[in-house]
Amino acid sequence: MKNFYSLFLILLSCSLSVQAQSGKQKKADRLYKDFAYLEATDVYKELIEKEYNVTYNSTKLGDTYMMLRSPENAVFYYGDVIEDTAISPEYYYKYAQALRGVKRYDESRQWLRKYLENGSGSEEIQKMLNKDEYKSKATYKLQSADFNTEVSDFGVFVKDDQVYFVSARAQDEKVKDKTYSWNGEPFLDIYVLDKASGNITPIGGDINTKLHDGPAVISPDGNTIYFTRNNYLENKEGKRDKDKTNHLKLYSATNSGNGWAEVKELGFNSNEYSVGHPSLSSDGKTLYFTSDMPNGLGGTDIYKASIDENGNLGTTENLGEPVNTEFDETFPFMDTDGTLYFSSNGHAGLGLFDIFKMTEEDGVENLGEPVNSNMDDFAYFQVSESREGYISTNRGGGSDDIFIFNKLNPLIVKGQVTDAVNGNPISAATVRLMDENGDQMAFLETDEEGNYETEIARDKRFPVEAKEIEYETFEGEINTMDSDEKDEITYDIQLNPVKDVEYLAEIDNIYFDFDKSNIRPDAATELDKLVDLMQNEYPDLVIEIGAHTDRRGSNAYNEKLAERRAKSTYDYLISKGIAEDRIIEYKGYGETKPAINCDRCSEQDHQLNRRSMFSVVKME
Repeated sequence: MKNFYSLFLILLSCSLSVQAQSGKQKKADRLYKDFAYLEATDVYKELIEKEYNVTYNSTKLGDTYMMLRSPENAVFYYGDVIEDTAISPEYYYKYAQALRGVKRYDESRQWLRKYLENGSGSEEIQKMLNKDEYKSKATYKLQSADFNTEVSDFGVFVKDDQVYFVSARAQDEKVKDKTYSWNGEPFLDIYVLDKASGNITPIGGDINTKLHDGPAVISPDGNTIYFTRNNYLENKEGKRDKDKTNHLKLYSATNSGNGWAEVKELGFNSNEYSVGHPSLSSDGKTLYFTSDMPNGLGGTDIYKASIDENGNLGTTENLGEPVNTEFDETFPFMDTDGTLYFSSNGHAGLGLFDIFKMTEEDGVENLGEPVNSNMDDFAYFQVSESREGYISTNRGGGSDDIFIFNKLNPLIVKGQVTDAVNGNPISAATVRLMDENGDQMAFLETDEEGNYETEIARDKRFPVEAKEIEYETFEGEINTMDSDEKDEITYDIQLNPVKDVEYLAEIDNIYFDFDKSNIRPDAATELDKLVDLMQNEYPDLVIEIGAHTDRRGSNAYNEKLAERRAKSTYDYLISKGIAEDRIIEYKGYGETKPAINCDRCSEQDHQLNRRSMFSVVKME
């Protein structure tokens, strides 16, 4: 009886323990669903310590840390269970993304491969595997904005020297006494920085509420503002959908002169999905925004809607591929030149969210470093007719911050390749630019005028090599340091001709018959090429003539024969108009310098030894 009672107590204790853990599981999942991620982490950790649903809770804790933008913690918890055969393949991608967030790129690609092997993924996932370097043609120089705080600051829009941005600083706002359970910071408001005075104030009018407000964009005429806000009802916490989620909506307001009034919902909002992050085309006729509305490509997509002259919005249109992917695209910005900038975690990139641009000519391109990092980079904004712009990022390891950039157009390097002796342009010369590792980064060919041109990065030194078959190889360095104030630099190259007269004149050797010194017709043809070279291409070329014999005959006889051959070659050049002082010497070498060094020479060998040769004495 006693043993039975003890067993009963043990079973009762186990049952109560399971019930307790089950209750904590529901609490953790509810907190996660309600975006209370800070609180959720503690409950998930407790469940893992109790060894309760370890695989599930480890993945959820990894998810929670990713929502808190803490990939170093997410990697730890994903990694604990990623080998579990019961785990969903979607976590191969999530783990790969978290690994990118801590710069473990090789491991990230390993798990992307496994994600693809399980029948998931797309062409963009394949690009993530194939590409590990991203560069922008433009040069961006970044610095942290001096109006950042310890809490979130992001999402800049500039108009008339007024910088509009979103912040959790709760400045002068009594209604923001609550904190956001997601990250423990106050709810977001829209603020305005006056560039002239440096003063920062909450935006005027009826924009900011007790929940999230912002980011915002203002129409070109300054009469209308479009902004993001939680689905908010006056004097209430916010309207939720059937799953108790409070979504984002887009609103507009009118400039009353004393602030923004007449706040209205846009017609394509819904209580069942989010719409936010507005941006306008430069003419104000198209509204771009982000939404997870049904029938998208996956996650959040970027949409657009036309705006007529009365401010009415047309039908929403998903931008589709290649901009949108199966994952998340957000924070669109349309530049004045028609380039769309946006943030995405579905395109091949350096970290969590990267900033990309889309043009009809080049498609989607990653802006690379320093714009992008291993963390979140988003909310690109370029000030019209200015090099100044803004991005938002959490690369500092804490909350979001605003960075100011100076965008420098691609630097153009151009130049002309010419002959160092006569200054003539050299066409079809090759110019190669190498990077700091000695790897070729550009291969160019000069045009008919010897010109070349290419785009090149700033603040670097590039080894350069130039070649042409008739010239010696040139090696130098193009220096783009301190080039911020320039859009192009000139780097001319002079090539020295190969100091081989036969090569320069494209002539064959001058051959003689046996025991003869007269200029044969075939030799005259070749000598005429030399005359043309000396008269037209290199008018300052000074040469020396050397003549040779075969090995038949005595040494003394062959020396005299070679001198006669050198003299006849000299006389022919003089007869064609070459000045005497341009042939500094003509000399016979007899049989002492054979072209073919043979003991039992063939007739062909003897012929090759009976020749006149030329060498460069001076080229200026």
